[in-house]
This record gives sequence, structure tokens and C-alpha cells, in this order.
Amino acid sequence: MIKRVFIFIFKLLASLILFSVLMVIVYGWVPVPYTPLMAIRYLENPDEGIRHKWVPMGEITNNLKIAVIASEDQNFPNHRGFDVKAIEKAMDENKAGKRTRGASSISQQTAKNVFLWPHRSWVRKGFEVYFTFLIETFWSKERILEVYLNSIEMGKGIFGAEAASRAWFNKSAKNLTPYEAAAIAAILPNPRVYKANPASNYIQGRKSWIVRQMQNMGPIQLKKR
Repeated sequence: MIKRVFIFIFKLLASLILFSVLMVIVYGWVPVPYTPLMAIRYLENPDEGIRHKWVPMGEITNNLKIAVIASEDQNFPNHRGFDVKAIEKAMDENKAGKRTRGASSISQQTAKNVFLWPHRSWVRKGFEVYFTFLIETFWSKERILEVYLNSIEMGKGIFGAEAASRAWFNKSAKNLTPYEAAAIAAILPNPRVYKANPASNYIQGRKSWIVRQMQNMGPIQLKKR
């Protein structure tokens, strides 16, 4: 009896691992139509609706690509999913009681947005590490950024670069100026509270900082398929 239970558990775990790997491989090539967070937001606020339109990387301006890297994860082109220095710095600052600081890379945020739920827990964090490893293994950096830009929450009921560009600036994601792209990147820490347009004084300050970082970083080369 005990042996059968162990065999069942082993087969179940093996099946789940295989399914997760297949999902990652498939999403490495096809658009992500819907995410768990979109479903959660819809159930929480059915009247709010979900605005989301997948667009290929070539239809998203480089301004927005550089803006989110400058804002969220400047070491994104170089690390393997986890920015160790940023994690260590965040731990030191949190221990010192300076502020609550996160250090999730763009890869980690992508793994969480596409495959997991938003609420923090050690269980979810463990799955986040697992899926981050998978997408860094099977996807290129360019693909990770493409999925990130098409899936991340960028306002109330607004998901992805194209929907955000239309909602905040009434234009396509391929036509955003550096300051408009920086404004969208500036609200990402809390997109359900902050507004890209009109921007508060706080967001204006973050936007200016992001634009300076974009200028300092210059062109970014990402590994393609």
C-alpha cells in the first residue's frame, strides 16, 4: 500500500514537471493569451474589464524596452534570471530597516505573471524560482522581455504595452516617446495606484530619473533565439 502511494506521488510529480516544461516551451513560441493575474483581476472587478492585446517585439518601441530595463532590472541582459547583487543589497537594506525593498528581476516577474499567482508566500516564491530557471533555460532574453512587455499589469485592467500605450497616451506602443515610455515604466511598482498620464509629482520624479538612466545605458543588445 505504501509503495503504491509513493509510486502515485512520483508519477504525479513527474507529470506536473513535464506539463510545466511543455508549457514553457510552447510559450517560448506562441503568444500568451491570458495570465492568472488577468483572471484574478476580472473576478475581483468584473465591471473593470481586461484590456490586453499581444503585439510582437517589432511593434514595441525600443524606448519602452530600455525604459523598463532601466527602471526594473538594469542587469537583465547579463544575469541568468537572478540579480545576486541586487538581492544582497535588498536584504542588507531590509535588515537595516531602511525600507522594504524588492529585488525581483524581469525574468522573475515574467515567471510570476505568466505562470503563478500574485500573493506573496514561500510556496509561490519557490515556484517562481523554478519557472524563472525554466524560462531562462528555454527562452532567449529577447523572448523573456517580449512576454514581459505583453503580460505585465500597467494600470487598472490594463495589461501589456499596446493596451497601456492606447490607454495612457492614445497611441500605439511602437510610437511612444522616451518620456511616455518612462512614464509607463514609472508606474510599474504599483500600477493600480499610480497613473502614467496625468502623472503625479512622484511619478514625474521617477520618470525623469528613468529617462536619465535610459540615456546613460544607451542601446541594449539582447540574446535572440
